[in-house]
Amino acid sequence: MNFTRWSARLPGTQRRAAARTDSAVSPDRRGDGSVPAARAERSADAVPAPAVDVLPARDVLDRVPALVALVHGPDHRIGYVNDAYTAAFGTRPTGAPARDALPELAELGLLPLLDQVLRSGRPRTLKSRKAVDGRSYTFTCTPVTEDGDRDAGVLVFATDVTDHAEAAERLRASERRQRETAVTLQRSLLPQELEQPDDLRIAATYQPGGTEAAVGGDWYDVITLGGGRTALVIGDVMGRGVRAAAVMGQLRTAVRAYARLDLPPHEVLQLLDGLAAEIDANQIATCVYAIHDPNEGRLVYASAGHLPILVRDESGLVSRADEPTGPPLGTGGWMHSSGCIALGPGATAVLYTDGLVERRDADLDEGIAALEGALAGATGTPQVVCDRLVRSAGVTADHDDDVAVLVLQHPARTGPDGDLFRNAALELLGGVEAAPRARAFASGVLTSWRFPAELHDLGVLAASELVANSLQHGTPPMRLRLRRTDRRLIIEVTDGDDHLPRRRRAEPGDESGRGIAIVATIASNWGCRRTPGGGKAVWCEFVLPKG
Repeated sequence: MNFTRWSARLPGTQRRAAARTDSAVSPDRRGDGSVPAARAERSADAVPAPAVDVLPARDVLDRVPALVALVHGPDHRIGYVNDAYTAAFGTRPTGAPARDALPELAELGLLPLLDQVLRSGRPRTLKSRKAVDGRSYTFTCTPVTEDGDRDAGVLVFATDVTDHAEAAERLRASERRQRETAVTLQRSLLPQELEQPDDLRIAATYQPGGTEAAVGGDWYDVITLGGGRTALVIGDVMGRGVRAAAVMGQLRTAVRAYARLDLPPHEVLQLLDGLAAEIDANQIATCVYAIHDPNEGRLVYASAGHLPILVRDESGLVSRADEPTGPPLGTGGWMHSSGCIALGPGATAVLYTDGLVERRDADLDEGIAALEGALAGATGTPQVVCDRLVRSAGVTADHDDDVAVLVLQHPARTGPDGDLFRNAALELLGGVEAAPRARAFASGVLTSWRFPAELHDLGVLAASELVANSLQHGTPPMRLRLRRTDRRLIIEVTDGDDHLPRRRRAEPGDESGRGIAIVATIASNWGCRRTPGGGKAVWCEFVLPKG
């Protein structure tokens, strides 16, 4: 086989020969810019270098440190392998088909590539593949033609890229370790087990971004406030990696602390806004903070640049809580406000982050509309609804963004289950007869609910002390409310004064100041808060005996 004739057809050979021809200029065509005489004499004494097209191709290929193999025909029969190829994979018989004689190429999937090169007449490259000798190579397959015959052969040129491949693998391993650290931190900062309030059924899911995406700062939380009320939070810290996860953890801790103050949603976001700027002025976050009160049948919320809450009512109609929405946390200079959306028995609400609905090739509103359609047909438990929404959004293990979803349901209870959830209320007009009326009312209600005698007496005592405290320190209108769930008894008194009571130690000679202390001693929990329309609510609760 004439390698010298084939070498002229190797890629770039003809272009380089043409360049040399064009650059050669005869002496009689030189102008004023010719080489000086001394330099010309030295050039004349030099031995002219041979042209590439007259070099023996086999000698060149034998000395090339890269692996070279030449195959010809549809069966890719071996025409030549250089010394480097033989040193890597051993001697290969000339004339044998590549499928039998070049098993290393077959294992790398290179034979179909050779067929493709023959058919198309164009070179193809296969980057960084590990061969049977344990080293990594980049293979370039170039068609070699003879007298117009496209099936003449293919030149296989393999460059050893083991060092580059190992460096890239070390880099990928380092990135994987960093991502695993961030994911571990992220998951450890999320609630390990969701609190389950008496009146709601809740489920949540968190899906980190795929292996090519750094973990973000998505988070959610459920906080029982006492008195039957529940706070629900979801947020997203802008940015990626450990830093975003760390900022998320600080914000989540702050939300739980502010929630214990039992403030309205917009006041909680106002406090978070200032804290976010102190944590990192260059990093902002979106957040929704909502409070559910089973006595009101609605969700009161405030949003800092976050996506709207979606609510599906009992009939399947989905509504969107669009307003009010303020700027993200950390921007400062904004007065947040609270809004509300109905969440009655049988309703389902969804809080989510942008990874669930945002796509690079679609408008954000289209993603939210698609989620509304998926929620309209989603039934079952909160976990089932949560999983269906994630699947409908096309979220997979290689998703390019974090996804957090929080689903809550307010069950419609009927029959025996409904008997475990009762409400009773009494308007108090004030005067000396208010306390006896409150005690009689509480006693009658607790008797009708068939509570044990001990719990009955403790409930009447707590109601009496709360009403007495309201009569002494509060202003009309006043109301006594009793509520039972399947797990606890809740007693609440509201009035028109917004000064919150506090527990204090009464001196032996004091005639007052022991009411809240008595309630705190006998009840499982107690608290107070300001009501939206002005005034306050003071409550306590007793855990019901099991069985």
